[in-house]
Amino acid sequence: MSMIPPDADARRAIPPVICYPVETLPQPDMAIYANARETLTKTGEVLVPPRDAATFNVPAGHFFRITSVEGSQVGDLNLWNANDLNERFYSGKTRALHGTHITTGDRMWSSFPGLRPMATITYDSLGWYGMDPFGGSVHDVIGTRCDPYTHSLLKGGQYHHCCHSNLTRAMADHLGVSPVEAEAHVHDVLNVFMCTGFTRDTGQYFMKASPVRPGDTLEFFAEIDLIGALSACPGGDCSAEHSSDTAACHPLLVETFQPAAGALDGWVAPAVNGYDRSHGR
Repeated sequence: MSMIPPDADARRAIPPVICYPVETLPQPDMAIYANARETLTKTGEVLVPPRDAATFNVPAGHFFRITSVEGSQVGDLNLWNANDLNERFYSGKTRALHGTHITTGDRMWSSFPGLRPMATITYDSLGWYGMDPFGGSVHDVIGTRCDPYTHSLLKGGQYHHCCHSNLTRAMADHLGVSPVEAEAHVHDVLNVFMCTGFTRDTGQYFMKASPVRPGDTLEFFAEIDLIGALSACPGGDCSAEHSSDTAACHPLLVETFQPAAGALDGWVAPAVNGYDRSHGR
């Protein structure tokens, strides 16, 4: 049984230190993106079915939007470098740099050794939400994605329409490989439109009904050539269950757009990280 030390309150009162000060972090030129947004031409769309996933491609210098089209619905987003699937979205480092939830002006960073911006958020119709009294906010980089392994651990049985399996099937179809081969590419997600946080007392990850409504959209600028996969979560708006066959679920629309020639003058695609990978040897 642990004893409370006499200086317990003093230890707790030590102020926190930000792990990664971002004053020197390269900032996106939002003015260039805003100018390009005024010139967009739609190049394609994919409708992601409820409780399923779909893939899409976005060339560097193009935009893509995820929109709620029929009802309140959250989605799980994976991104890969279209030319090297080993470079993928790194939710943990994105969280360390930008915080638990991301919005306009924040970026989705790639895995080591690339560690560069993959996509920049250029518009968020839910940017007004901020952080609610429960500590909840939208578009989190906390949760990993609902998956059949945790479902089996907590409830038993075989459940196949969780976001991990949805993304696995979508990538298997995209790559023309088996689900086992595709599964290795699936990674921690951006929870688009999902409203989440941590409980104040136990520190547990929570979800609550998403504020998303039909017409709400989250827009990104592709900094590099991208393959994306989006799952329309079987939890619907996540007001009750994360993985469910009973929650009301709706499709999500992914649209891609090309800016006019010259609209991105001054923009330069990000290079891979400058670390030399010698690791002290």
